[in-house]
Amino acid sequence: MGKYKSKIKRILFKLSGEALQGEKEYGIDVNFLQDLAKKLVYLSKYKGLQIIIVIGGGNIFRGVSGASNGLDRSQADYMGMLATIMNGIALGDAIETNGNEVRIMSALDIPKVAETFVRRRALKHLEKGRIVISVAGSGNPYYTTDSAAVLRALELDCDFMVKGTKVDGIYDKDPEKFDNAKKYENITLSDALGKGLKIMDQSAIALAKDEKLPIFVCKINDIEKILSKNIKGTYVDID
Repeated sequence: MGKYKSKIKRILFKLSGEALQGEKEYGIDVNFLQDLAKKLVYLSKYKGLQIIIVIGGGNIFRGVSGASNGLDRSQADYMGMLATIMNGIALGDAIETNGNEVRIMSALDIPKVAETFVRRRALKHLEKGRIVISVAGSGNPYYTTDSAAVLRALELDCDFMVKGTKVDGIYDKDPEKFDNAKKYENITLSDALGKGLKIMDQSAIALAKDEKLPIFVCKINDIEKILSKNIKGTYVDID
């Protein structure tokens, strides 16, 4: 990962809710969750990375899907935010079980289960070696967790953002459906935006492009190799 900076200090990981399903069709795969937590603790405690995680809620509820089935879009999006909180609590518990302090910070005020997200407080937690899990997106309907992840990465001065997916990078089409799918080893944010590649939603890519935030897309199972030169993935570079 020396492509980005000689000294990497702080990374934001964007994890989809669906990733927590593991082999299940719905909800949370506890075995997968424990394995993921061990990898994050390894990066934090033994590699010295400051880690922020933004997590989705699609394994429990997806706002856009709810709206398409007749729910009011704003209400559906708030329901999706609550799903991210549930995922954040589960992941936080798994990380603490594996020996690393965690602070769950929410864009919605829910003081009994999470701190309200405050930038300076989040930075202090990171400096103390705690993993920060940011939940409830940006706290606003109509904004995806992709956009919230870019926003948090910029707010917290991250060196870059990592998006963990089910495949080892970005392809021109779904590699699980098409054998001739072509993988991009490198692509610029402008090209990703122009080609309409589904790395993230378009507004999230546009914000990353405007603010020159580099992104790395890799398989979620490989995230413990993020500092290795041998990790497979796609670099989405600033222009």
